[in-house]
Formats: sequence, C-alpha cells, structure tokens
Amino acid sequence: MRCVRIHEHGGPEVLRGEEIDPPEIRADEALVRVKASGLNHLDLWVRRGVPGHPFPLPLIPGCDIAGVVEEAGDLVEGFPPGTKVIVSPGFSCGRCLECLSGRHSLCRDYGIFGETRDGGNAEFVAVPGVNLIPLPGNLDFVAAAAVPLVFLTAWHMLVTRGGVKPGDVVLVHAGGSGVGSAAIQIAKLFGAEVITTASTEEKLAKAAELGADHLIDYTKRDFAREVRALTGKRGADIVFEHTGEATWEGSLRSVARGGKIVTCGATSGFRAVSDLRVVFFKQVSILGSTMGSYGEVLEVVSHVAAGRLRPVVDRTFPLSEVAEAHRYVESRRQFGKVVILPEA
Repeated sequence: MRCVRIHEHGGPEVLRGEEIDPPEIRADEALVRVKASGLNHLDLWVRRGVPGHPFPLPLIPGCDIAGVVEEAGDLVEGFPPGTKVIVSPGFSCGRCLECLSGRHSLCRDYGIFGETRDGGNAEFVAVPGVNLIPLPGNLDFVAAAAVPLVFLTAWHMLVTRGGVKPGDVVLVHAGGSGVGSAAIQIAKLFGAEVITTASTEEKLAKAAELGADHLIDYTKRDFAREVRALTGKRGADIVFEHTGEATWEGSLRSVARGGKIVTCGATSGFRAVSDLRVVFFKQVSILGSTMGSYGEVLEVVSHVAAGRLRPVVDRTFPLSEVAEAHRYVESRRQFGKVVILPEA
C-alpha cells in the first residue's frame, strides 16, 4: 500500500512517501480502506518531535480517519466489509479502573492513531473494532475526517471539564483553527455567549457564521482588554485555551472571578508564566484536558448526524502532497480543517 512515514523528526521534508505491505489485523480489529484523513497540530508535533516524549518510529501519521471496512476480524461484530465508518481517534486498554469508569484518556495505556501507532496517512489502517463508528448518512468522507479529534477535544474541554451552561461567556482563542471552530459551535449548542479571536477579518467573518457573538482581531487589539470591555469588566466564565505561551497571560486577565481556564495544547510554546496572585484572588480553576472518552465521540457524532454541529473543511491535499499540507497548516492560513485524500 501507499503511505507516508516518519523515520526521523524534522521539517516537512522528513515525510516520506513509501510502498509497504498492508497491516495484518488481529481477531478484534478491522482493516479500513482510508478514504480521507484529517490533519491536526498533533501531526506537526509528531513530525517535529517533542523533547522527552518518544514516538515509535517509523510511524505513519494521521489521527482522523474515515473510510470503508475492507476486512473484519472474527471478534468484530456489526461492521462487515463494505461498511462506511469514522474511526474514534484514541484507544486504551479497556480493562483498567479509568477505562471501566469511562475515563479512557486517563488510562496509562491511552494512545492516539498517528502518535502511538500507525495512523491514516495510508491506503489502509488496522483499527480495533471498538473504535469503529458508522458513518452518518449526511456526511461524505472528507467532512467525516474533519470531525473526530477536534470535536472530541473541544467537547471534553467545554462540556466535561468546563461544565459549560446557558448564559456562560466563553472566550475561544483562534476561532479559525480546527479545534476553535468546533469550540464555537459546541459553546453555542449549550446556549453560551461566545467571544472569539482570530488573525484576519476573513477568519472572523467565518467565525461569525458559526455563531460567534463577538469578534476580536488579536493582531490589532488587546484581546484581554476587549473581553473585559464586552463583559462590563466581569470577564469570561470559561477561557478555551489551546495556544499556550502567547495567550496565557491574557487568558488570566480575561477570566472572570471563579471562572475556568481549560487548556489542551500549547501551539505557541510551553512556558506559560502565571501570576499566582491572580489565580488565588480571582479563585480561578485551571483545568487540563486531553482528548476524551469513546462515549463522548459517539455523542459528538450524534450531534453531527443531526446537523447541530458541522465539520469545517478548509481544503484537501492528495497524499503525495502531505508535506505541502503540513506547510500550509504551519502557515496558519486555514479556517477549519485540512484533509488528506489517499486516493487523489
């Protein structure tokens, strides 16, 4: 099969197009013919490498996968060959206390396709049967590949960790990103008032189409000052934080007394400095969040199937141009998701 593999960390040039044998499946797995694979910042981190975090190289990247079951193991029920599927992006042992309590992302063996085992930048991928989700009839493969990671991440941050509720004011950083565009929709689904930031007027206009109530061009205005002005100096009940170092100090200034900062990433850098006086005087909760549970993925997909949430696709690239796709995402020009098409 055709695939892209990473043998060593570095720039986009380390993404190698190769021909290898399709993976063999266990009895509890299915072989999925990949029709589309979403590109995430996770793929950029895997490619670049993270100090102190080993990756099992060589590795096929690609966390978000939509495709067709090619072959099903004897223990896989309900997904015969030919079934169109979305793949739940994370996997765990399924036996420990955390897994059996529905907290799969806290499992010591938790992993993500394209990070801890081969992912979707290939013609075929081996997938545990428990990760298969029927493709909703209102989605094509490209749209489906834009759903799993960003909507799961945003759902777990806002709903599970943040407890978003009607009337909350939610500040969403980088509304033009994949996870940001998902967060705007989820916050509005729960009746929140959304303030979002972006770097261009075009991105802000698209964020408004998704439901954002207030728009801030962070390249021209101090977003924290704008948030306080918009809320009568009260601040945001929830700050949806995924950029890290560049926005952290402003996030602390933006959050309301007794509010929450929920963070899942640090695309601008890991070293975020906090004035602890702000944290304890304002009684701020700082909550970490990573991925989510199998059940949360199913809940997200049910809302997508009903049309209450919609995946946002910026553009597609063929598998042969995956390095260019990485450069495009690194340039921060996209609004929503970039999707890789193995058969293009």
